[in-house]
Amino acid sequence: MKKNKTNSVISFLTLFCFAFLINSGFATSQELPKAELPVLTTSAGQSPDVTTLNIVCEEAGIMYDYCDVPDIDMISSGVGLGGKESGETGFHVEINTDLEQFPKGTPYKTIMFAIGASLKGMGASGLTVDDEVNRLTSIIDYCKENNILIIGIHVGGVSKRGAPGSDNEKMITAVAPHADLLIVAKDSNKDGRFTEISESNDIPLREIDYALNLVPLLTEIFNL
Repeated sequence: MKKNKTNSVISFLTLFCFAFLINSGFATSQELPKAELPVLTTSAGQSPDVTTLNIVCEEAGIMYDYCDVPDIDMISSGVGLGGKESGETGFHVEINTDLEQFPKGTPYKTIMFAIGASLKGMGASGLTVDDEVNRLTSIIDYCKENNILIIGIHVGGVSKRGAPGSDNEKMITAVAPHADLLIVAKDSNKDGRFTEISESNDIPLREIDYALNLVPLLTEIFNL
């Protein structure tokens, strides 16, 4: 009888721990995908959050190319973005990839999107919200067709969220359900929307406390 009681206690504790792990998200967390260089960073919504992403990449030792509004022709041109240069209408290009390791024209293996809408940013780039959504959709389709890993990053917190149908939410809808990995600040996921997207589409999701927590996470993802 004493043995049966002990077994019952053990079974209860086992079930309790399992339930705790499920509720904490550990039991349902997926393995992180392994990202490869070369990588392109860009904005989904033209918010300043992409600057944060670029700074984090530099801190992590990830050499990247960047363009705020790349099109398919530029992306398909690979490293160097086809020689495009920054313009006067918000169009901005930075080529930071190690060209000795990845010469110009080397196909991109990973694209990282900093998600967050800015009407000012879109206006400076000559884009409407619909233009931006269409641009993102075409890039994502290209990535899927060419086996380019998509990482969606949302570190803007509640300031880059909104009511259903808002500009910020449209950018999330355009990118997040199609990503291969989602990384979000906890403050960005207070309503659990990214958790729902992750679970509905079987996408690995990682929450971080602060943007700088991206550094060790990206180092792990890119195996640096």
